[in-house]
Amino acid sequence: MPELTDLSVIRSLCEKYDFALSKGFGQNFIINPGLPPKIVDASGVDKSWGVLEIGPGIGVLTKELARRAAKVVSIEVDERLPPLLAETMAGVENFKLVLQDVLKADLRALIEEEFPGMPVAVCANLPYYITSPIVMKLLGDRLPIRNLTVMVQKEAADRLAAAPGTRASSAISCAVSYYATSKLMFTAAP
Repeated sequence: MPELTDLSVIRSLCEKYDFALSKGFGQNFIINPGLPPKIVDASGVDKSWGVLEIGPGIGVLTKELARRAAKVVSIEVDERLPPLLAETMAGVENFKLVLQDVLKADLRALIEEEFPGMPVAVCANLPYYITSPIVMKLLGDRLPIRNLTVMVQKEAADRLAAAPGTRASSAISCAVSYYATSKLMFTAAP
């Protein structure tokens, strides 16, 4: 499979499957080949872990997760992506796609069914507009996950990691600090 971060490959795949990025879903694809390994490094997963990925896109981060984890289950809301992912993830035995809205899904049941006895991480390249609702669902549902590693816009990262009581704090930063410990791992170049 050609490099999924190459713009000509992305364009070709999108044309082949008559796919255009949806502003409604806030879709964006990773085009920096150095980012997926950095995200997976930050997650700390290895071959003993299960990973729930939110929004696999065309599979750029997914491929790196599948290379390093025991199993990857990607949850995707866009019904146009499965044929494209079937091509980009062909032959990847430890990958499964679930077509569902993450905000409406019973993630506890999904995690218990797909990752019995495994430590579980959640990884995602999240659109800005839905970062807070997804993070709140993941934390508020008290899911059996060991870590949550998300790539988000800098403004969202700053909000998520702000210490309560500081000028930058917000409802989401207070919730994050209540349920978890947050850490900014790295800044990706635009």
